[in-house]
Amino acid sequence: MLYGIFLAFASYAAFAVSDACVKFIDGTLSPYEIAFYGAVLGVLAIPFTKKPEDAWSDMFRTTNIRLWLLRTVTATMGVIGSVVAFTHLSMAEAFALIFLLPAFVTILSVLFLKEQVGWRRWSAVAIGFLGVMIVLRPGFRELSIGHLGALGGGFGGAMSIVIFRVMGKSEKRISLYTAGLIGPIIICGLLMIPGYQTPGAQQWLYLAGYGLLAALANILLMLAAQYAPASAIASPQYSQMLWAILFGYFIFNDRIDMPMLIGIVLITISGLFTFIRERQRGVEGPPAVASAEATPVLLDETQN
Repeated sequence: MLYGIFLAFASYAAFAVSDACVKFIDGTLSPYEIAFYGAVLGVLAIPFTKKPEDAWSDMFRTTNIRLWLLRTVTATMGVIGSVVAFTHLSMAEAFALIFLLPAFVTILSVLFLKEQVGWRRWSAVAIGFLGVMIVLRPGFRELSIGHLGALGGGFGGAMSIVIFRVMGKSEKRISLYTAGLIGPIIICGLLMIPGYQTPGAQQWLYLAGYGLLAALANILLMLAAQYAPASAIASPQYSQMLWAILFGYFIFNDRIDMPMLIGIVLITISGLFTFIRERQRGVEGPPAVASAEATPVLLDETQN
C-alpha cells in the first residue's frame, strides 16, 4: 500500500508542475487554446484507462447519453476555469478556491442525489465557505476573473463527481475518461478559433509540459489505485497546496498574507473533514479529482 501512496504523491506533484506551466504561459495564449492542447495531449493516457476486457469502441459507448454529454460540458467548465485561475491568481490562492470542491459536492449531492447530510458535513461546508470569504475578502481587495475561474473550476469538478456517482456502477472507466477529453477538445477547439495565436517555441514547451505532465499524473494515479485503496490515495491530493506555496514563493514571487493563510487552512480542513466523513458513512467513492484538470481518474475498485 505504501507504494501506491508514493505513486499518489508523485501524481499530485506532477499535476502541480502541470498547473505551474499554465502560469508560465502568463496569459499570452487564450485559456481556450491552452485547454484544447492540454486535452489533446491528455489522449495519451487513454490506453492506461483501458482494461483487458474493454474494446476501443467503449471510449464512446455509454449507458446514459445525457449524463455522458453533461460530463463533457462540466469537464470543459472545469479545465477552462482552472486555466483562468492559474493565469490570474497565485498558485496557492487558485488551489485554495478550487479545493472548495468537496463543499460543492455535498450541496449538489443533496439537491440531485437526495443524499442525507448531517450537521457535521454541513459544518464542514460552512467552514469551507468561511475560508473562501477570508481569502477573497470582498470589499477589501479587488476581485478578478481568476477568482471566478477558480470557483467555476471547482464547481465543474464537483458536477463531474456527482455524475460519476450516478454512472459509476454501470459505465466503463475508459468511457468516462474519454468524455472528459472530448468536451475540451471540441468546445475549446471551437472557442479558440476567433482569437487563435500560433504558439512560439517557448509557449509550445509550456503547453507540452501542461498536457504531458497532466497525462503522466493521471497514469500515476491509476497505477496507484492498483496498489492502494481509493481512500488512501485521495487525501494526499492536498499536498498540491504545499507545492503551490513553494512554487509561488521561489519561482513566481507570490506572497501569502496571514488572512489568506487562515482561509487556506480552513478550506483544507473543510475538504479533509468532508472526505473523512464520507468514508466513515460509506458514501460511494467518486474518482479523485486530482487537479483542476478536466480529466479526473476513476479510482473506485468497483468500477467496470
